[in-house]
Amino acid sequence: MTADSNPNENPDSTTSSGYAAAAEVGSVRKRRSRSERWWIALKKAPISAWFGMIVISAYVFVAVFAHWLAPYGEAEIFATPYAPWDATHRLGTDQIGRDIFTRLIYGARNTMGIALVTTLLSFLVGGGLGLVAAINRSWLDQLLSRIVDVIMAIPSLIFALMLLSIFKPSVMSLIFIIAVLDSTRVFRLTRSVAINVVVMDYVEAAKLRGEKLSWIMRREILPNIMPPLVAEFGLRFSFVFLTIAALSFLGVGIQPPTADWGSMVRDNASLIQFAQYDLKAGITPLLPAAAIGLLTVAVNFVVDWFLHKSSGLRDEH
Repeated sequence: MTADSNPNENPDSTTSSGYAAAAEVGSVRKRRSRSERWWIALKKAPISAWFGMIVISAYVFVAVFAHWLAPYGEAEIFATPYAPWDATHRLGTDQIGRDIFTRLIYGARNTMGIALVTTLLSFLVGGGLGLVAAINRSWLDQLLSRIVDVIMAIPSLIFALMLLSIFKPSVMSLIFIIAVLDSTRVFRLTRSVAINVVVMDYVEAAKLRGEKLSWIMRREILPNIMPPLVAEFGLRFSFVFLTIAALSFLGVGIQPPTADWGSMVRDNASLIQFAQYDLKAGITPLLPAAAIGLLTVAVNFVVDWFLHKSSGLRDEH
């Protein structure tokens, strides 16, 4: 027997400096927390998604702290209407002497807040009914689907104008009408994605166990259809936001003296014709329009990134 074939030698010593399968199998891998996984995903996010998140964060900050950021009151009137840009009024005043910079700040809180509440209500109504229709494939499903088809056959903006002309224009009626009209789109999406989940074995097992409908919706179906619903929430928020601005521009949305970007465009639209004499005055009505467009673009950037992330696709480098 040679010195190289010592039977007492530890067999693992030959792999101490190299790869050891036993050591890899025995090692314990730490599971990342949800916050760590999100931070890794954020670091890999494209520039467009970061731009959208920064813009949305800035808008939310202005909306939350509007009372402290605005130099004057929301409906405070000064002596000089259509005052030029100066140190007192950074963006001038409107047709009755209200500070435009102040109303831009308050408009972020009013327009975004109403759009967010409306979108949440539309998802609560449309998502709930969509889940019920997907689970209960009976006459209730057919009834809800046909009602949704009838409502969606009418252009939503024209339907909203008709309903707001019948009822007294107010914040509550605006939220309720737009939420009901927008919930039809949420119903269609929720029902279509939930139908593919309700036929799974774990849903059937929950039914056989005697679980209640609300429990099955909350614990079995909803977690498996969240990615498309979250993406749809961002898109629906953009559409609701634009609808509210359009209705306010037409005079049937958010009513004065409440500040709103859509009504600000309408009130100061006549200043555009004076752009050749005073450029600052000419771009004044474009500022709330730019605020509307920038937020819409930012939300769509974030939604596109989330859709790409939730789809499981990978970028090829």
